[in-house]
Amino acid sequence: MQDDLFGATPAPPPTRPKPPAAAPDPADDDAAPAQPKRRRSTEVLPLPPDNTTRALAARLNTRIRLGASTWSYPGWAGIVWDEGPYSEAVLAKNGLTAYAQHPLLRCVGIDRSFYRPLTEGQYARYAGQVPDDFRFVVKAPALVTDALVRGEQGQGRQPNTAFLDPVLATQEFITPALAGLGDKVGALVFQLSPLPFSQLQRLPLLLERLRALLRALPDVRGATPDGVVAVEVRDPEWLSPAIAPQLAAVLKETGATYCLGLHAKMPRLAEQLPLLRALWPGPLVCRWNLNPLHGAYGYEDAQRSYEPYDRIHDVDAETRALIVRTVRGVTGAGQNAYVTISNKAEGCAPLSARALAEGLADAEAPPAT
Repeated sequence: MQDDLFGATPAPPPTRPKPPAAAPDPADDDAAPAQPKRRRSTEVLPLPPDNTTRALAARLNTRIRLGASTWSYPGWAGIVWDEGPYSEAVLAKNGLTAYAQHPLLRCVGIDRSFYRPLTEGQYARYAGQVPDDFRFVVKAPALVTDALVRGEQGQGRQPNTAFLDPVLATQEFITPALAGLGDKVGALVFQLSPLPFSQLQRLPLLLERLRALLRALPDVRGATPDGVVAVEVRDPEWLSPAIAPQLAAVLKETGATYCLGLHAKMPRLAEQLPLLRALWPGPLVCRWNLNPLHGAYGYEDAQRSYEPYDRIHDVDAETRALIVRTVRGVTGAGQNAYVTISNKAEGCAPLSARALAEGLADAEAPPAT
């Protein structure tokens, strides 16, 4: 592997051709094209990118895909959308097309699939709203990734007999996602929810069930140009010295990868990277979910603090820097990198994506002479 993460300096990455820019005001190099004066009540208009944003996007390796964990936030007015105003419901239904026109947002997460399996038709509607080079990072349904059947408040009620069921995983997730999203599949993520204590004591047995699941899935890599199956965990015990090598062996054997889950319930990024190194060569899948200053159970605190998600509140400089190094090493070696960001990471996912893009572009800049 390469760069600061892997020891060698990567070859200069390819860059996307700079798209034609709208004619700017001669007095302002960053002037944006005039916005349409009228729109339908359900139409969502993108914020036209300025020349600086276009130039930044053009400097990035084409294998870098940054994005948000979902869309539909009214607070992104003036960042992703025009000033609107837009309701959350309108953005959820019609905002994806506008989101996908932002030059720095080349992927997005679909989290709603975790709560209820989506159909091929639902995936196809998402695919129809984005350009050909856009990719999706999709969560598998809790139906097969949660060891417990949970109540409305999230409390575990009873063991889930469908946990890690390969038939249901194929029927309810992989097959409809492949059929509906087609070449726009990025990462299909099995996020294993926090396990009850009894299951944590039997991780070697769960690894065998995970191996059986992954081996039974359709070949995502073979069916798509950029698709990969990834496994994310929410218990640090998976990364213990006794279990992590076994998990890496299962993932490598089955052609899956490890999803870096940057959540306060898990160790920091630096402690998860050895597992990624054990899978090299391979793509990077990273979900930057929650700022660690809020603690393991601080999701609601972050939500209250950061809404309406229109600015950065708490910069996580350590995570930013290490993501930049890791993405640069992976993509410089010719592998894809998917990084989806939650508003709860720093306060505003699109602005966090921009900060990462700036760090990546600066890393590629030639030294001053």
